[in-house]
Amino acid sequence: MTDQLRKKFENLQLNAGQGKISAFLSVSLGFLGIFAALCFLFPTVLTTPELRPLYSKHYDVFYYTLLFGIVISAGFGTYSAIIKQNKYGFYGLCITILAAILGCGLIKAPTLPALPFYAGFDYFVITLIILALVFIPLEGFFAKNTEQKILRVGWVTDMKYFMFSHIGIQLFSFLTVMPIQYWITHIPDNPIVPYVQAQPIWLQFIELLIVVDFTTYWLHRAMHEVNFLWRFHAIHHSTEQMDWLASSRLHIVEVLMTRFIATLPIFLLGFHTSAVFAYLVFISFHAIFIHSNVRFRFPYLRWLIATPEFHHWHHSSEKPAIDKNYAAFIPLYDVIFKSIYMPNHLASVYGTVGYKIPNSFVKQFTWPFKRYVNKLKKRLNKDNETS
Repeated sequence: MTDQLRKKFENLQLNAGQGKISAFLSVSLGFLGIFAALCFLFPTVLTTPELRPLYSKHYDVFYYTLLFGIVISAGFGTYSAIIKQNKYGFYGLCITILAAILGCGLIKAPTLPALPFYAGFDYFVITLIILALVFIPLEGFFAKNTEQKILRVGWVTDMKYFMFSHIGIQLFSFLTVMPIQYWITHIPDNPIVPYVQAQPIWLQFIELLIVVDFTTYWLHRAMHEVNFLWRFHAIHHSTEQMDWLASSRLHIVEVLMTRFIATLPIFLLGFHTSAVFAYLVFISFHAIFIHSNVRFRFPYLRWLIATPEFHHWHHSSEKPAIDKNYAAFIPLYDVIFKSIYMPNHLASVYGTVGYKIPNSFVKQFTWPFKRYVNKLKKRLNKDNETS
């Protein structure tokens, strides 16, 4: 998507009575319909293997849900484009027609051969729908910043991050989890593993929270205090309006580093698969929640568990809050290592200080490297002049 088109979508304000709400719904459902239809067309490469048995068992339910979504999207698009004469409604209608063309005529569940790779389009669609149904109403009823729009500045960029992180789940696993698994299987038996796995699952879950958060606390702190690492982490802090979607804005280099460091103690200590799965589901939801635009304070709980109030101060550009509140889940680490900041009011100003970071997804990917590329160019030019 070009910068000009991205700005058009970001400037789309959902004002009732102008057909913009119905246009937005049509465009959104239309795109989701295209992704879902592609999953039906190419299930061997576009769907997540762990979810395929569910699709085979309830194929008709998923397929008719797709058709229902296409019909609803077409209805919104028709209303916006024809009744309200809104050009975005026309866009939504065109996208919906494409989804209908891709999704028609699929009757039987295909046989799915095992392939060494896949792209989780289905994972992206399902998680986006679930999270949107949870957090959009939550932020609507309990908004901290009541003036902030659902389609705030930067939402298109953050949606790209969300899509990339969910569709690229196998890539991230291949670059982080698999090397650790290979290494662990080639070292002598770890005497700690039997003791860890003998514990109840709920205790392993708590231990995971404590151990992983201690590890990621220091990685997070290093990302703020080491200039080279900060240039990647600054992308996450570049958002100036906090909401549930802002949690997805992470440079791929940071994602790989964080997942590798966080995964290392999980495999070294040999936590049970059930405990790890419960931890991943919980911490993923929690990470989105603490970025959301909600006004909850949690007066006592906020000193035990990271809350939106706690993490919003980490993103604040107010001087006393800069380089504070590194913990992802346990604020006690910030208390112990003297990096806590929790005043009696809520944060209101966000973004990086002293850095002008572009809004484009592609430009944000290249931004951390520009400084070093420019240095290399200057050195090469100087060498050419002296030779």
